Amino acid sequence: MAAPSDRLPLIDGEASLATRAAWLYFAAGLTQSEVADRLNIQSTKAHRLIARASREGMIRVFVEGPVAECVALENELAQRFRLSFCRVAPDLGEGELPLKALALEGASFLRQILERGDDTVIGVGHGRTLAAVVEQLPQTPARDVQFVSLLGGLTRKFAANPFDVIHRLSERTGAEAYLLPVPVFANSVADRAVLMQQYGIADVFALARKASLLFVGIGQVSRDGFLVSSGMIRPDEVAELKRVGACADLLGHFFSADGTVLDTDLSARATSMSAADLRKHRIVAIAGGPAKVTALRGVLRSGILHGLIIDEVTAKALAISKPETTSGKSRSKTRKDT
Repeated sequence: MAAPSDRLPLIDGEASLATRAAWLYFAAGLTQSEVADRLNIQSTKAHRLIARASREGMIRVFVEGPVAECVALENELAQRFRLSFCRVAPDLGEGELPLKALALEGASFLRQILERGDDTVIGVGHGRTLAAVVEQLPQTPARDVQFVSLLGGLTRKFAANPFDVIHRLSERTGAEAYLLPVPVFANSVADRAVLMQQYGIADVFALARKASLLFVGIGQVSRDGFLVSSGMIRPDEVAELKRVGACADLLGHFFSADGTVLDTDLSARATSMSAADLRKHRIVAIAGGPAKVTALRGVLRSGILHGLIIDEVTAKALAISKPETTSGKSRSKTRKDT
């Protein structure tokens, strides 16, 4: 069985993709067509990448190197949590917040999605990780694509969310982009209903429901988490969330450690789709770091995710825990990356 060669100090994105393609083809035994599906590329490009790996000496007799380890983790997590796919970013030694590793892997995924062209409406969340992904995304023309916000983009002070990625995506791709100029959480359920019915807001919300892919982040529920630091919720609201067992946040919905989607006052006021609506969509989440292990496990147990992009260190932490059973709607694992 052949596999990629030793770790290289620095490799470009195309070389990394060639190494991954070679591992899938020679070590995992996938056909070139299956490799193309797994990596969201055309079959001709898969052939070219595999040929490059052979030509440049990336092939050895034994499975070696960080990419092989990452692919093994991908398969482990995909099987354990019934994901259709998982991508693990190699460890770059960043410590508590592996932002660069996640951003590079996330940008690679998004670029391949755009090049493939199957998704014409893509819903996006916001947060530090997604913002970093867009910063790493090269100029990728996607004029036939529409990006749409999945959650309000204002804090309670009506200040713009510094990690709203819609405008940056439009600049990088030339695509149309639609945001929700409302607070992340309305003051009341009645206020939310009024906001969602406003001219223009209702249209954006309707477009979000048409999205064939939702690309989102995952937050942890803590006093020093993103929701509090960005002014979206108050510390006393965090205390209430913790009291009912919330450990994770996804698009304004909160999850317990066992994967239950919690019925909270905050989620009822979130300017996003309902949890039931979310389950009808193909959701790919990107998140990582030791602080998010519990949050990630809770969301993964819910069965709501189609795919996951995660860093190597956090993936290992999830993989060494005891086997899981997901709650909610189960999902059959496939080899397709989307």
